[in-house]
Amino acid sequence: MASRDRRATLASVAASAGVSVATVSKVLNGRDDVAPATRALVQELLHAHDYVARRVRPALSPAIELVFHGQLNAYHTEVLQGVVEAATEAGVAVVVTMRPREQRSSGASRPAGWARALAAAGRQAAIVVTSELADVDLTAMTRARMPVVVIDPLNLPSARVTSVGSTNFAGGMLATRHLLDLGHRQIAYLGGPAAAACNQARMQGYRGAMDAGGAAVPDDYVRTGRFSYDHGLAGGAALLDLPEPPTAVFAGSDETALGVIEAARGRGLRIPDDLSVVGFDDTPLARLAAPPLTTVRQPLREMGAVAVRTALRLAAGERVDSHHVELATELVVRQSTAHRREDS
Repeated sequence: MASRDRRATLASVAASAGVSVATVSKVLNGRDDVAPATRALVQELLHAHDYVARRVRPALSPAIELVFHGQLNAYHTEVLQGVVEAATEAGVAVVVTMRPREQRSSGASRPAGWARALAAAGRQAAIVVTSELADVDLTAMTRARMPVVVIDPLNLPSARVTSVGSTNFAGGMLATRHLLDLGHRQIAYLGGPAAAACNQARMQGYRGAMDAGGAAVPDDYVRTGRFSYDHGLAGGAALLDLPEPPTAVFAGSDETALGVIEAARGRGLRIPDDLSVVGFDDTPLARLAAPPLTTVRQPLREMGAVAVRTALRLAAGERVDSHHVELATELVVRQSTAHRREDS
């Protein structure tokens, strides 16, 4: 086995596997004319040698990889817009890919194979949107010398990964204080994944504002799930069917808020006369909603732009001031919230 003290080559990997350099090259390029057993052996030795393909940087258009997990929605398109605009300004191309979690354990989707493929394709850096990078992912990226920036990470920021987010806690407080100022006291929170850092921060902002306002938070008033329309529809229905339903709901995303609004309409309730609803993100959906949605603006395009600039600095070998950057949120008041009715 080649020494880890010097960079492995195709020749050294081929010698260890007892195959030709051409065969190793075929495995690296994903060719299907290699026997499965040989392919498995070569892939194992590439990993054991910590092989990193030489980066072939396109002469005219260097590129960064923008990686999404799961189904795209309005949130993702806003981030994508910011990434593309910043990359265009910097003269860098953007390659958009989808990396489903369930495929991480097989073939080129495994962390080491994925990182090697990015390096071999000449990517300067990778930007990953709303993901929880595991240690194996980080180790693979480090070995491939591939800078990575995560936008709105699901896990708590770590010094091992550079990330960009927003002031979710402050946003949660802004949304809840707005409802309290309108006279509401029965305010529910319908959020996203329970363990997600952004959800935890928004929920704690909600709880902090409720506590400061002297408003009780019944256990049934706090629900988590996904930042999706379907979760808003189901969660909103569950909240409105309580013996003492809330008069206002703070939803963890705009899509969730739209689900709550539809659940209310299905029960003959009017927005905002009978129920006030606040979202989070300020995607185009918030402006197109009926009525237009009061929401917490998360600067999604700016987050994408900051991620690009940070990734390019890392690719150039520069140091960044902080491993986690948070951009400010702000409340945008529209027509989905109103003063609490005296008889409610």
